[in-house]
Amino acid sequence: MDSLKSEQNELMQTIFAIRHLNLYYGKKQALHDINVDLYEHCVTALIGPSGCGKSTFLRCLNRMNDLIDDCKIDGQILYHGTDIQSVNPILLRTKVGMVFQQPNPFPMSIYDNICYGPRCQGIHNRTHLNELVERSLREAALWDEVKDRLKTNGMALSGGQQQRLCIARALAMSPEVLLMDEPTSALDPISTKKIEELVMSLKERYTIVIVTHNLQQVARIADYTSFFLLGDLVETNKTETLFSRPSNEKTERYITGRFG
Repeated sequence: MDSLKSEQNELMQTIFAIRHLNLYYGKKQALHDINVDLYEHCVTALIGPSGCGKSTFLRCLNRMNDLIDDCKIDGQILYHGTDIQSVNPILLRTKVGMVFQQPNPFPMSIYDNICYGPRCQGIHNRTHLNELVERSLREAALWDEVKDRLKTNGMALSGGQQQRLCIARALAMSPEVLLMDEPTSALDPISTKKIEELVMSLKERYTIVIVTHNLQQVARIADYTSFFLLGDLVETNKTETLFSRPSNEKTERYITGRFG
């Protein structure tokens, strides 16, 4: 943490400040005293072996773990300086959107997939919705591929297109942060490349936190990387620094493939 702070650009703005975060599933502790800052308009990658707590940590940021029975959290997660436990979770999830590992479009048209959230918030003006659909699909780099078939069922799209549709659906809610839980793990290399290019373009307008097992992907797209192991945050730093000069031997062993 000290090395991260020493290298931190003074102009960088913290959007999430996590302090002494612990999480329990019943009696089992899944996260141990996590302390980290996440920065605006950056891509932060969460890496580590399966079951190490990175997806659990990701879901803490928009209180998705609230939906799990017997889940208990202590510590603080500050979003723009406000403890998220004091924020309405529905409002929080509007500002902190999420894209999951498996593409999960709703069984409805492409157009209605995008409009679903805004309609739930009371937006029904047709002109406004049309503009929202086009803007969201353009931001998700999908507009040119589907603009002539917006009435097509979203589930009829290819896997990569479905994932970009899910990203567009999240963007339609005008979030500030986009959480992505292994968004390319189920995709082919070409679709993965498109998602990576999309992530790089989106960080100009959004803050992105992504869980991935693909270390090459991390090197390509992430500004910062946090390494989790057995529920501990072992190390966090600028990606280039963490990959070239890790401060912890466990991090070095993991990124060089000698872990185990």
